[in-house]
Amino acid sequence: MRTVSVAGQTLRMLNLIGLLQSGTRHNARQLSELCGVSRRTIFRDLAALQMAGLPAHFDSAQQAYWLPGKAFLPPTGFALDEALALLVLCQNLGAKSGFPFQIAAHSAATKIASLLPPALRDQTQAITRSIGIRLPPRHRLSAEQHVYERLVHSLQHGRCVRISYQGMSDKTPFRTKLSPYRLFFSRRAWYVIGRSSSHRALRTFHLGRIKDIEILEDVSHIPPRFSLDRKLGNAWHMIRGKPQMNVCVRFEPLVAGNVAEVLWHKTQRCERLPDGRLEFHATVDGMDEIVWWILGYGDQAEVLAPPELRQRVAEHARRLAARYA
Repeated sequence: MRTVSVAGQTLRMLNLIGLLQSGTRHNARQLSELCGVSRRTIFRDLAALQMAGLPAHFDSAQQAYWLPGKAFLPPTGFALDEALALLVLCQNLGAKSGFPFQIAAHSAATKIASLLPPALRDQTQAITRSIGIRLPPRHRLSAEQHVYERLVHSLQHGRCVRISYQGMSDKTPFRTKLSPYRLFFSRRAWYVIGRSSSHRALRTFHLGRIKDIEILEDVSHIPPRFSLDRKLGNAWHMIRGKPQMNVCVRFEPLVAGNVAEVLWHKTQRCERLPDGRLEFHATVDGMDEIVWWILGYGDQAEVLAPPELRQRVAEHARRLAARYA
């Protein structure tokens, strides 16, 4: 038993070192989740690394740990599941039908495969042909490749950009100086979030609606404690509105299983009823986005709370019925 314990601890320490020197800074909670142990164990492991001459640096602004410099350990060989996961993700998500602008991932998959031992390469090639990933519909962004590339460049070099942007309700584009904070893909499209000089506040911009972009010499300052998760809060998707609502939606048996098997929101809680129906609970900031999700289930969904959300869905339903009357 002692041998198993020591082996498990060794593997955990190797995993921890890999996370710390990966280039991404993690806080204690994230390290505990990724290593599958308690925060107390993580703190003990960090102390053990310090005693072994590998002191992890602590970034007080981000409340996160990291190991500086190049890798302390030589790269280890891929296990079958590790190589398979990388190849499947890179080949599928980097293909033309995958995430826009990530075609380089497909090329990376080829290089990874070429570095594998022959036996492992043969195994992964045989299995990857049997695995596929299908993504939901997404915005056509092929014409906006230069926008994506210039935003990546501005983030890499810490520079502001000036963009010409035309929102869905704007008759003509407007120009603003943007200090980019994050570039991210969500559901169907790429977005950039940052401080806009015109709005004097944080704004999120859809890459497909950026008509022109110019990289400036002005330095972009990203607040050290900025977090995309905190910015979005409990928004159903992208739009964080007001007020915060405790939502309850009852779904009929026909769709109850479909609703229950998907993680729609980080706060959701599902309660099965004896008659096969399902009550879906979530705490959401604003109702504009969740309304359309509820309407997508038609007469198979009924809003029980809050009253203002129930009224909003009812108004849409009345207008829809009038259109088809």
